[in-house]
Amino acid sequence: MTNDYRFEFRPYERRFLRSLTTNHGRWDIREGIILRLTDESGKIGWGEIAPISWFGSETLEKALDFCRQLSEEITDEIIFSIPDELPACQFGFESAWEMGSRGAGEKNLNSSSVLHSLRYSGLLSSGKAALNQWETLWQQGYRTFKWKIGVDAIADELKIFESLIQTLPASTKLRLDANGGLTYEEANLWLRTCDNLKANSELPLEIEFIEQPLPVEQFQQMLELSTNYETAIALDESVATLGQLAACHQQGWRGVFVIKPGIVGSPSRLRKFCHQHQIDTVFSSVFETAIARLAALKLAAELSQNNRAIGFGIDHFFEQEDTCFQTLWNDL
Repeated sequence: MTNDYRFEFRPYERRFLRSLTTNHGRWDIREGIILRLTDESGKIGWGEIAPISWFGSETLEKALDFCRQLSEEITDEIIFSIPDELPACQFGFESAWEMGSRGAGEKNLNSSSVLHSLRYSGLLSSGKAALNQWETLWQQGYRTFKWKIGVDAIADELKIFESLIQTLPASTKLRLDANGGLTYEEANLWLRTCDNLKANSELPLEIEFIEQPLPVEQFQQMLELSTNYETAIALDESVATLGQLAACHQQGWRGVFVIKPGIVGSPSRLRKFCHQHQIDTVFSSVFETAIARLAALKLAAELSQNNRAIGFGIDHFFEQEDTCFQTLWNDL
């Protein structure tokens, strides 16, 4: 039986409180699309399309074009036949469908014990700013941090890194995220530095992994590096979409997979893949609003295997938002 839904959408813009700087450049405004599906009984499902084209998803313009060409009445068949070239659209529409069909409304946003059991990783700004930022996040309860590298000269970043690891409490876990911005030689230097610190018992904290040290096209080199060092490597940009995720697993990657639900594609197909292969995952934000965050956190709670902190500690990059979906919709 095919169900019909009234489909509505509205674009949004959110300005970062401070620019997010990575190897991909500077990011000042987060743009996306909020969508609403209403079934024949009046149940509402909320969804969000939050593309990051430079990370591997469709562009915002393509997502908007897709929404504009749809009629005001859509069906299950349309929702589950969105092409793989539109992974952020797949996530937005399917998560809206799930919310409406399961009656999982916004009232559960902060009440689920499963969601509260998740541990979060706090994102630190690149460069020296991290030295003054971590303490506030620590006081808020974060014990895992991610610091962006591959942004400035490696000699400067290694000096900041040395200061950072001496400052952070001993129980901290630290992730280094290069966003594919290192050369092969630089990746070896970072991995060797982390291994040496661990071997010499000089490291007061745990370096959990180095995230995406090399560009996507250098997968084989990252696979090689993962066997040469004790410090773990996590893939991120290399596994941005379900197709990439499956390809890297097929080519032998058995390390950490960083999954960004907002752009990976179909939630139902992601569940199937994770259940089938029992991969080591870290679920991570795409700087979405509360709408996509709720859907992403439910996936993280369901599919995380090794109790790793999830990468959703990003609230300090935006002004506090209203978590009532209807209010958020009305404010657009």
